[in-house]
Amino acid sequence: MLRSPLLRAFAAVALLTLAIFAGQSALAQAPASPSAPATPAAPAAPAAPGATEPNAGASAMVAAPAAKKPDSAIDNPYGIEALWMGSDVVARSVLVLLGIMSAGSWYILIVKLLEQMKMNRHARTVDRKFWDARSVTDGVAALEKNSAYRFIAEAGVAATTDHGGLKSHIPMNDWIPMSITSAVDRVQAAMQKGLAFLATVGSTSPFVGLFGTVWGIYHALTAIGISGQASIDKVAGPVGEALIMTAIGLAVAIPAVLAYNWLARRNKAIMDEVREFSDELNAVIVGSAGRAA
Repeated sequence: MLRSPLLRAFAAVALLTLAIFAGQSALAQAPASPSAPATPAAPAAPAAPGATEPNAGASAMVAAPAAKKPDSAIDNPYGIEALWMGSDVVARSVLVLLGIMSAGSWYILIVKLLEQMKMNRHARTVDRKFWDARSVTDGVAALEKNSAYRFIAEAGVAATTDHGGLKSHIPMNDWIPMSITSAVDRVQAAMQKGLAFLATVGSTSPFVGLFGTVWGIYHALTAIGISGQASIDKVAGPVGEALIMTAIGLAVAIPAVLAYNWLARRNKAIMDEVREFSDELNAVIVGSAGRAA
């Protein structure tokens, strides 16, 4: 009889202890259970549980550049485009004039270089074909039709027949060199075409750019004075855009000067060969007593 009440008391104590531990565990889990349905991200996650975190990271990485894209898309406020958009008629006219000067300089450089290359090719043809001909007339026929050497040779041949009227008062030995020299002068004048433009551009374009700079700085200072703000961010843009004019003027002038000096030196070498040819041609025609055939 004594064991049964003790067993019953032990059993009651054990049940009470289990009830206490169960109550504490229930209280510990109680705050987590109501917060789960209140999470805002729970209804917006239709994807699989394993793919939720990578998608979230990828969306964050895509969102970051998207937020910075407007900043990178802003145009340079200190560039040439800003200079053109913010300038007036005078400044734009200066830019257009400098553009025409630059385009003309490069065009003349390319054209004159091709012309000089053609002259050198014609000079090689003279060495191969003209001096091996039996007569001056045959030598002229062997040259290219658009050759300057052929033009000079034809002038020498024509001088032997075109010696009538008042020209007959000029001795033949003087008339033939005069005709050949006149043809050489025409060739030299043709070779000099365009070089004056290069010299003009090389000497004036820096001052044209400087005029644009002064005009731009004047308007920049006027705008700053009207606004009443002379901070560095207000001054750097307009003044820097105006100084671009000077840089453009130098960029136009330097190639023009270099091209002029280079082409003039090549022209001198070519004309030396032309004059040598004319002297030899004159000696041949005069030595044959005017008989070019």
